[in-house]
This record gives sequence, structure tokens and C-alpha cells, in this order.
Amino acid sequence: MTAEPFTAHRDPAPGPVAAPGPAGPTAPAPVASAGRLRRKVRDNLVAHLFLAAGILCFALFSWYPIVRGLLLSFQQVNFAEPARWVGLDNFRRLFEDPLFLTAWRNTGWFTLLALVFGFAAPFATAVVLNELRGGRSYLRMTVYLPVMLPPVVTMLLWRWFYDPGPGLFNRVLDVLHLPAQQWLESQNLSMVSLVLVSTWANMGTTTLVYLAALGGIPGELYEAAELDGASIRRRLWHVTVPQMRFILMITLLLQVIGTMQVFVEPFVLTGGGPNDATVTVLLLLYRYAFVYNDFGLASAMSTVLFVVLGLFAGIYLRLTRTKG
Repeated sequence: MTAEPFTAHRDPAPGPVAAPGPAGPTAPAPVASAGRLRRKVRDNLVAHLFLAAGILCFALFSWYPIVRGLLLSFQQVNFAEPARWVGLDNFRRLFEDPLFLTAWRNTGWFTLLALVFGFAAPFATAVVLNELRGGRSYLRMTVYLPVMLPPVVTMLLWRWFYDPGPGLFNRVLDVLHLPAQQWLESQNLSMVSLVLVSTWANMGTTTLVYLAALGGIPGELYEAAELDGASIRRRLWHVTVPQMRFILMITLLLQVIGTMQVFVEPFVLTGGGPNDATVTVLLLLYRYAFVYNDFGLASAMSTVLFVVLGLFAGIYLRLTRTKG
């Protein structure tokens, strides 16, 4: 009988112990990543739809009219006959129209007067309201009230003020034993009259902006100025104006852009008269389109205005970016 050779039992070499995993099959990494992506898109689907709707509306009501107007400026269009491409002919006729320079001159004169009255009046009003201690909220509401009125209602109200017969202003002049004035019928007074209306109707918003800026000036600066013996005028010039320099510059540019688009005041109050003394760029554009039925010429006018206002808008963006 042969004995079997004895072999010692050896345990296998110890190796790394695998961590216990969850029971069942594990999903591959790409599938899990795709599932997370689908879930993320589904969770944000409503936000994407709202964003797409906003972009669509902006493109439809803002970008499309700009592009369409630019194309019309190179066409002869009256919307009764097929449009005909005329190249730069509309711009040539526009620059040859004597009313073109008249409209720009009147618009520049209106803008300059609006800066003299409409830029100083809101700032002065804001400084006075900021110094008051009682009734400030009521006065703020009173100053802002004209902004809430529809523009046409404001124009009709001021037309009664300017009426050469029973108008309010001529009644006041009569009480003061001063001669009555032809406010809207005089070539010398008509533009000033329009500027007064525009200033009264639009100064409320600018006044509130100035009040907010005044509230952000540190009081320690005024206290230090008072200790140095500075008068009210010096505190205004050396403290208030430097602290509000950026706000003043921005409102100045915005006012230039806004006043160069004046339309309601001359359209309702004077119709561009007397003797075309109050014909502005937008009023002339309105005549080209809806009186002369020449939409190509009106589009050329709007393109020129777009370029001019774009220059001021570029300055505004440059200033805001520099400040930021």
C-alpha cells in the first residue's frame, strides 16, 4: 500500500478586499450622466420657454422694425404699390429738402433750452426737497404727479394756459398790468413755451433720481464743510455737485437723447408753426410718412436720427462702463 504524499494546505495570498456594493446591477456612467442631463433640462424647461418667448418678442418688436426701417430707407414705398429699390435717392432728396435743416435746427434749439430749464429745475427742486423736514413725502408726490398724466391731457391743459384770450397766463399778466402775449403764435415765444410744457411734464422722474442720489451723500462731508465755515453755496458747489457728478452726467445725456425725440408738444400745441418755427425732426418724419405718404423718405429720416442718437447712446454706455 503506497501512501499519498503529504501536501500542506496553503491559504491563498491575501489581496485587496472589495467593498460591499449595493445589490443588483450598477448603471453605466454614461447612462447616469445622460439621465442627469435630461432631468436638468426638464427642471429648467419652463425657464427656457419664458426666455425664448422674451427673446422672440424683443426680436419681433425691436430688432425687426430697426432692420425693416433700414431697408425701407433704400426703397420707394407707399404701401399702395410694390416697393421699388432706389438706393441712396431717399437720402439725397432728404438732404435737399430745406425743412430738413430747419427741423434739425429747431430740435437743437429745443434741446438747448430744455437743458437750460429742464436740467437745472429738477436739480434745484431736489436740493430744496432734501433740505425740508416736514411734508417731504407729500411734496415728492406733488412733483411726480405730472408724470402720471397722459401726455395729450397735459398738452391740452397747457393749451388753455397759453390761450391768447381767456388763458391763465394772460390773465396773470393782466392782473400785473402787463401786455398779453401770443405764447404759441409768436416765433420768438413758441419754442420757449414748448420747453416749459416739457419741463413741467417730465421733471418729476429726474427729481426723484436726484433725491435718491442726495440721500446717498455721507452727512460727515456736510458737517466737515460747516465746521470749516462753508456757506450753503459753497457746500452745494464743493460737496453736492462733486458727489453727484456721475449722476448729473448720465441724466444730461439721457435728457439730450429724450429731447431730440420731441414730438407730442409741437404736434398738439403748434402743429409745427408759426412759419415752421417749431417743426422738429420727429414731426417732419411724421409729415413724410402720414401726410406726404412717402415712407421711404420717412425711413431715411429715421435712419439719420438713429445714427445721431446712437452716438449719444455710445457715450452713455462708455460712461456707465467706466464707472462700473
